[in-house]
Amino acid sequence: MSGSPAYLLNKYRRYHPIGGECCKMTNTDGTQLLQSFSDAVAQLAESVSPSVVGINAGRRSGTGVVWSSDGLVLTASHVVGRSTEPVVTLSDGREFGARVVGRDPYSDVALLKVDAGGLIPIKRGSSREAKAGQFVMALSSAFSAKPSVTAGVVTAPSRSMRGWWGIMIENAVISDAKLNPGYSGGPLVDAWGRMLGMNVAYFSGRGVATPTESLDEVAQRIAKDGRVKKGFLGVVVEPLELPERLSNDPSVGQRTGLLVRAVDDESPAKTAGVSIGDVLFKLGESRVTDEFELHRALAGDVVGRQVSLWVLRGERPVELRATPREAEE
Repeated sequence: MSGSPAYLLNKYRRYHPIGGECCKMTNTDGTQLLQSFSDAVAQLAESVSPSVVGINAGRRSGTGVVWSSDGLVLTASHVVGRSTEPVVTLSDGREFGARVVGRDPYSDVALLKVDAGGLIPIKRGSSREAKAGQFVMALSSAFSAKPSVTAGVVTAPSRSMRGWWGIMIENAVISDAKLNPGYSGGPLVDAWGRMLGMNVAYFSGRGVATPTESLDEVAQRIAKDGRVKKGFLGVVVEPLELPERLSNDPSVGQRTGLLVRAVDDESPAKTAGVSIGDVLFKLGESRVTDEFELHRALAGDVVGRQVSLWVLRGERPVELRATPREAEE
């Protein structure tokens, strides 16, 4: 691992600048450096662990974090699943039955509530400040009150990618910290113990964390409404590159749109007059160039509200009016 103590020791044992001169490090210097690094990592894990909890949801086990001192616990939706009474284990060994405040499978976030005192919320950082190469630590309490730890470096601080559940993760924090089973729902923290994101997946040797900024937004919506409202339009679409004359047309102004391949019966799209072969390029005030932008445009405030729906029909822009309804989970 490029950010491991062994790597750092080997790097600094080659040449260590002192007073402007390069001097070879002695074995004693290297050992002291390694011990200092090891102590710092252990202290970091110890400082964060009171905010890390275990989640037992029947056949599923994972990790969560204390989100607020009044008992809110954040974890991954796929950890909770359909469980209505998950058990939360705190770092001091106390166990509490939790109430599921709400969950959003689209963003893979679940919010739980426990009636417990003495909770220490995790410190939150900003994933926007993450840099490639910086040290990060992942923690898990899935199988023990005391968390297990892996560490690595950020390999990509902000990358949008498709999650295994088929929905786009925007601005995900990618690291080479190995995420073993049970790490889902746990924190990825920086060297100051600030949470940069929630670990949700591991593939191709990389850990994927949903950024803290997204978690804040989803948690607020769940706390308010018990869910995150997602709009349903009722179309099957695929990206389509537009002819240059259309992409340069000010009324269109984009290189790709969404070709409508199917329209569900009795759907908002059907009611609005959307037809197979139309090319969708704008919903409300949001331009849509791929499926992920359409999902984003259908989030939140558009549910139950009539919005403009712009399509190309025979290369002619046509404005329709649609009222997205709330999507079923």
